[in-house]
Amino acid sequence: MKFAISYSTAGGLDPDGLVTYARHAEDCGFEGLYLPEHVVLYPGAAVGSFELPPSLPYPDPLDCLAFVAAATRRILLGTAVLLLPYHHPVVLAKRLATIDVLSKGRMRLLTVGLGTLPGEARAMGVDFGTRGRRTDEAIDVLRLLWEGDEKGVSFDGEFFGFDDATSYPKPYSGTRLPIHVGGSSRAAARRAGRRGDGYFPGGALTSEERAIQWELARAAAAEAGRDPGALEYTRWGSIDMSAERVETFAAQGVTRIVVGPTSADPQHQRDEMSAFAERFALLSAG
Repeated sequence: MKFAISYSTAGGLDPDGLVTYARHAEDCGFEGLYLPEHVVLYPGAAVGSFELPPSLPYPDPLDCLAFVAAATRRILLGTAVLLLPYHHPVVLAKRLATIDVLSKGRMRLLTVGLGTLPGEARAMGVDFGTRGRRTDEAIDVLRLLWEGDEKGVSFDGEFFGFDDATSYPKPYSGTRLPIHVGGSSRAAARRAGRRGDGYFPGGALTSEERAIQWELARAAAAEAGRDPGALEYTRWGSIDMSAERVETFAAQGVTRIVVGPTSADPQHQRDEMSAFAERFALLSAG
């Protein structure tokens, strides 16, 4: 089992605090650091029954991860989730590859999703109903540009199109970047199987629905001629979870657990990370 940590800027974006947090997570042996994304909020914006305060600070996750990369050595960089319909994939391919090169191959926990706020889509000039199709195309464009050579690649889709385009630098060591798919729907699970390198479902699902979605992802991979066994399965967990709970996750096929501190106090956060790392011997496992 792999263990990663999430970072919240709910209390504001403090550059020194972010670096201290990331370095401590790295020293504890966590595999990766995840940041969320919202481009804009607005009064009444809600995810499920939880209303998001309009002033809640959501910094650009890729800028933050580039900042973290410069201050760390090993920890992988992740998003949970990057709202892919609101990014032009030609620009995004360049940004992600650049971060990967500068971090020496650590931009490897990219998780993308559709977004759930209609007002956010409207502010970005995106038809809310096209988010799924846009995401599918964007994933294809990212992979195409990363894998293309100096002769260029072409794409003619519903939303994006170009001829003989080249995109450099390539990801570190010339490899493509993994793209995990996040979400809480069966459509997201199928997208993960057809196009993703892994599935990272949301938290508000029953155990029965989780099992159904994971099987849907694996079945979609097989139908697309892909290896279902190669799919990674990431889940949210609690920082106080027990070894027995981790074993339950492992029995369900989970390959990575992402946790987050319960406290807003920086010292308490570090204490929680240290206790988790000691409980699961992360440094020894690493």
